[in-house]
Amino acid sequence: MPTSEKTNGTLSKDFRTEHDTMGDVQVPGTRYWGAQTERSRNNFKIGPEASMPEEIIMAFAYLKKAAAYANTDLGVLTTDKRDLIALACQEILDGKLDGEFPLVIWQTGSGTQSNMNVNEVIANRTHVLQGNQLGEGKTYIHPNDDVNKSQSSNDTFPTAMYIAAYKMLIDITIPGIEKLRDTLKLKSEDFKSIIKIGRTHLMDATPLTLGQEFSGYVSQLEHGLKALRNTLDHLSELALGGTAVGTGMNTPGGYDVKVAAYIAEFTDLPFRTAENKYEALSAHDAIVESHGALKQIAVSLMMIANNIRMLASGPRCSIGELHLPENEPGSSIMPGKVNPTQNEAVTMVAAQVMGNDVTISIAGSNGQFQLNVFKTVMAANFLQSARLIGDVCASFNEHCAMGILPDHDGIKKHLENSLMLVTALNPHIGYDNAAKISKKALKENKTLREAAVELKLVTSEQFDLWVKPADMVGEISETLLPAVIS
Repeated sequence: MPTSEKTNGTLSKDFRTEHDTMGDVQVPGTRYWGAQTERSRNNFKIGPEASMPEEIIMAFAYLKKAAAYANTDLGVLTTDKRDLIALACQEILDGKLDGEFPLVIWQTGSGTQSNMNVNEVIANRTHVLQGNQLGEGKTYIHPNDDVNKSQSSNDTFPTAMYIAAYKMLIDITIPGIEKLRDTLKLKSEDFKSIIKIGRTHLMDATPLTLGQEFSGYVSQLEHGLKALRNTLDHLSELALGGTAVGTGMNTPGGYDVKVAAYIAEFTDLPFRTAENKYEALSAHDAIVESHGALKQIAVSLMMIANNIRMLASGPRCSIGELHLPENEPGSSIMPGKVNPTQNEAVTMVAAQVMGNDVTISIAGSNGQFQLNVFKTVMAANFLQSARLIGDVCASFNEHCAMGILPDHDGIKKHLENSLMLVTALNPHIGYDNAAKISKKALKENKTLREAAVELKLVTSEQFDLWVKPADMVGEISETLLPAVIS
């Protein structure tokens, strides 16, 4: 029964006694979690803001429901227990039990306590669904013997990791990147005839079109998407059925295949049992591989966002070749200042993802013997990266990329002032003579034509014939753009 007790002289109401193999524990009376959850809550007061990601809890609900169905099909769990467990799992998926999962990622690296948190919540919730009160009598559904049947934390947590990671990539990450890629592709097509000066080493170079410049960004994102999609197959292999060390101890024959099939059915995603459960428990190379693709995309996004904001820098005293949407005031002291804030958000996200990749690389390399015990931090960092990239791509697309416009005056000014147009004279007068023209024009603040004619290296008519920016950008064609893969 729920009780009231005094703790440190302060009256604490509505506690109940829960029991595990280590003894009795006082648990908040209205909460569905049990003794092992409460022990973890008290023993790991580390970064309370770093809660176990909601996506992991949802994934646990899918796998616990699938396990109940598989166990019933194989004759080791009764139908009525299956239905009760499935009902409680569905309530988790429907968000009706939010707030019942208080543990942080800084716990045991196998995720054992979060596995038990879910087991306890399901068992106690089924007790109430049967018309009982929390803390009254023995629960019909046992958290270990029934909810956790044919399972170990060692195979449930990696399964939850992979379900959560796969769903996040499909639901949030890939759609966000695709939106941005598609917008940049449209911009590349719109800008294909706008000739501008190129830059290498941050210095003036020969011309290209603005569309060609943007086509590079499209290609970067498309290659990143391809790399990310290629990791999905490995992520679809689930560890469930390996139990403690990969041998499948305490599981009925065929359980691993059947439980994966149920997870695939419930999530409508192509999950299957892992071919090698020993790898699935002791190594999480699929997470490392997939996050590597996220890092690749982060690297691309850092470059793209920085390039776009530098091209838009100004509006009067810098490059000023692009106009970006003006979303909010940029300064509390300088009136009228507008900053490229969406670009800044992209670059900060990219930095975070690159840092997360270091954490995941270290964590993935530390699978000792039959178990990796860095699972919780790997899961948290992966899910953060995947969501951040998806969200920031969608935000950047909506609030910046869609509204990018060329600054024709700025583009024309830089193009006409560039000394690197002299490169077009190389085939006619040679590299050394062309360099003389460029240096004279720069030193004496003259145009290239003026310098060339004064040096008597070309006539004015020859200069106009040979130095044509439109002839220096190659073929202006949409074939420069990669094919978009849906």
